[in-house]
Amino acid sequence: MKQQFKTNINCGNCVKTVTPFLNKLEEVDEWKVDTDNPDKILTVEGEIFTAEEIISALKEAGYEGEKI
Repeated sequence: MKQQFKTNINCGNCVKTVTPFLNKLEEVDEWKVDTDNPDKILTVEGEIFTAEEIISALKEAGYEGEKI
């Protein structure tokens, strides 16, 4: 399963901040943020997970996300 989100994660330090929050989700196998894309696209791959779980983890880390 693969989902993408528009985020406000815009630099390497932001990625470092959000890493523990996304890594703690057992359903997530891999994720990456394209900070070069104007929409800062977060791509998440893994077992079955909901967009709400990802958005919640982003909010917990202090960031925003919107499923695209």
